[in-house]
Amino acid sequence: MRIHRKAAQLKTGFCFFVVPALLSAQWLNHPTPGMPRTADGKPNLSAPAPRTADGKPDLSGLWGMNPGVYGNNIAYDLKPEDIQAWAAELVKQRSATMGRDDPTNVGCLPIGPRSNTVPVMMQKFIQTPGVLVVLIENLNYRQIHLDGRELPKDPDPSFMGYSTGRWEGDTLIVESTGFKDRTWLDSGGHPHTEALRITERFRRRDFGHLEISETIDDPKAFNKPFTVLLKAELVPDSEILEFVCAENEKDRQHMVGTPSDSKPAAVKLPPAILAQYVGTYEFAFPENPTVPGTYNITMSDGALFMDTEGKSRTALIPTSETVMYLGSARIEFFKNSSGSVTHFNRTWVEGDLKYTRKTIRKGE
Repeated sequence: MRIHRKAAQLKTGFCFFVVPALLSAQWLNHPTPGMPRTADGKPNLSAPAPRTADGKPDLSGLWGMNPGVYGNNIAYDLKPEDIQAWAAELVKQRSATMGRDDPTNVGCLPIGPRSNTVPVMMQKFIQTPGVLVVLIENLNYRQIHLDGRELPKDPDPSFMGYSTGRWEGDTLIVESTGFKDRTWLDSGGHPHTEALRITERFRRRDFGHLEISETIDDPKAFNKPFTVLLKAELVPDSEILEFVCAENEKDRQHMVGTPSDSKPAAVKLPPAILAQYVGTYEFAFPENPTVPGTYNITMSDGALFMDTEGKSRTALIPTSETVMYLGSARIEFFKNSSGSVTHFNRTWVEGDLKYTRKTIRKGE
């Protein structure tokens, strides 16, 4: 028995679903060796970071990625003039076709330089003195050589590129180059050229939390280098499962239309109704359940807005008292028996996913 995963597309990204099947037979509840635990036996993710025999931080473990807004838009912090005209125009074209020419999520090609920005793909780090091996659930892998070798001078471009690393104190600095220009930098469609060079700074803050400062430098696509901060959290007592994109693929034939095809007709709602939805909501992809993202709904000038991890503030368009749209994504709010809003469901190609409310207004 296998776990089947299929790609599901929206304008803002992709989601992968899991159909549970004999999970206990696939090491998903096997205690992680060496995991520090609290008195009640739960993983202690705030314990000190482990170290190797030579005193270096040990990055080994199963990590769930939390890229925040950068998964959909690696260039979120840039100004329009920071992106070269041809690259900006290509992003618009890919958005207009809802990303159906995505080489990875639709074309099933290797993930390339955006491996750290895909929240549904867990990564297993295996650290040795000479190499850090990264195994990704879609059967991609990275080799980060720690043996002092230099990057190739004239590399034959590959999907995953070439990487070398060195330690500066407790930070692992990784330089990568030699990427094929067929790959994207994010699910929003930002392109790159074969001149791309990526510098990553890995820092394990404690046992369960990893920070990755990633600098993108491609002078043929962007007018300056830029840096984004990505996060990852250890996934305890679990294991990666293979995901084969082309297996049982059923989505591609349904990827038609443009964002304007489903543009909703807005209705006007009283501020008192809108105010009941204000709060903080959490959501974790089924494949990465221990790493939730935070989604804040706020109200300003009689309208609701949603942001992701405090960024990418976007207006919600009401179409009824409980149904709203975030761009082309349908959102429906639900209440408990006392009338308090408890969650909303976001509709994806293959079903609804639940975003749970974490903060409730005073008096509810």
